[in-house]
Amino acid sequence: MTTSTNTHSITKGLWLGLLGIVIFSVTLPMTRLAVGTAAAPQMSGFFIAYGRAVVAGVLSAGLLVATRAPWPQRPDWLPLAITAAGVVFGFPLFTSVAMRYVEAVHASVIVGVLPLATAAVGALLHRQRPSMGFWLCAVLGSALVVAFALLRASPHADGSHGGLDLADLLLLAAMLCAAVGYGYGARLSQHMQPEHVICWALIISLPITVPAALLTWPQASLHTSAWLGFAYLAVFSMWLGFFAWYRGMALGGTVRVSQVQLVQPFLSMLFAVPLLGERLDAVTVGFGLAVIATVFIGKKMPVK
Repeated sequence: MTTSTNTHSITKGLWLGLLGIVIFSVTLPMTRLAVGTAAAPQMSGFFIAYGRAVVAGVLSAGLLVATRAPWPQRPDWLPLAITAAGVVFGFPLFTSVAMRYVEAVHASVIVGVLPLATAAVGALLHRQRPSMGFWLCAVLGSALVVAFALLRASPHADGSHGGLDLADLLLLAAMLCAAVGYGYGARLSQHMQPEHVICWALIISLPITVPAALLTWPQASLHTSAWLGFAYLAVFSMWLGFFAWYRGMALGGTVRVSQVQLVQPFLSMLFAVPLLGERLDAVTVGFGLAVIATVFIGKKMPVK
């Protein structure tokens, strides 16, 4: 009975994790819509990062009041602050600034390092010991993503190819911030309602995000598409996506569920086709299927 229950929890956690990743996969294309390009700029990356956190923070306050959520315990405040630093400030700010200078497909492949980073943070925080087979699957999946990046690297805004420029470094910093925020958020979700974790992280950030959003409020008129992209980032990427993601990691384990992120780069590319007019070919589909295969193989590997 215990084994059956654990298997059910892991499976449910993986499906919830996948739902969260589907929601997060639209983040980069929507950020590109909101921030615009170097030739046709829209919102500033700073306003997108702070403004989306304010909207999600207001929604969080309403939810916590409506559900009469308890206050976090004293030992939870520091992990909540670290979670906020990673997913409320670091990841949104670095990606929003970088996305003006790189295409969504280019940024999507860099997201491929996130599963391994999240697994490493999760293993450290939760004192889990993944098997060698699990790590081999994780490394293989990440290697496939890196190979895809090298094979099909998109040109930068200035027409150059390859190499890591400032935007690439910002995206890598964003991945590190996300991994830390995911790890600490998942740890809190073990004894807090997963929905409440992101809500409290957003609320304690309001004293910073509200004045910062007002100071960076757009002065020029913007395209409707930019506001639509911003709305998605605020409601789904910054709020609802974490409901499924943190609950999924709480049920299935941070290390195991983190590998679902391997499909995120390719889902982002799929969404970029209708949203940004980018093309998808057989090579991309082939790499996507290969990466998905590593996720399902890794799911069967033991994690102590």
